[in-house]
Amino acid sequence: MLQPRSLLDAQTIAARVRELGQQIERDYAGKDLVIVVVLCGSFVFAADLVRAIALPLSIDFFGLRSYGDATQSSGVVRITHDLARSVEGKDVLLVEDIVDTGLTVQFLIDTLKTRAPRSLKLAALLHKPARSRVQVPIDYLGFTIDDVFVVGYGLDCAQRYRNLPYLGVVDEGG
Repeated sequence: MLQPRSLLDAQTIAARVRELGQQIERDYAGKDLVIVVVLCGSFVFAADLVRAIALPLSIDFFGLRSYGDATQSSGVVRITHDLARSVEGKDVLLVEDIVDTGLTVQFLIDTLKTRAPRSLKLAALLHKPARSRVQVPIDYLGFTIDDVFVVGYGLDCAQRYRNLPYLGVVDEGG
């Protein structure tokens, strides 16, 4: 199996996640925050992010699928796991691994808005503006990247590479 070339090393990612955590902590001071983690790619980012936020918070998970085993979104979003608790009247921070076309995140934002949260913001580890088809507001952004297929730090290619401690780039063939 080919080793992906490094795009962002573990130390750079960790430093940025700590900065995001501090910003979120300031912005949500005195509030009871609900973190909604988008499965599966966001789980590593979310785990590090919540440990960088010294506030009372709860965590829930929302599963979506739009990639399958391909390296490009199919454009069809399917819910694979719904929230376990209501977010009505709560301050919600959606945690996503990557905003690519924006279609999946827009679907999720629209879905969550129907559940009447007090506030809804988005934290994304990565943004790939070259592929944007829908503009979505990213309130807390880790990194902007070029139009490359990234893996590691929770992101996969056909379920491989999630366990890499860094973000790397693989060829389209994986």
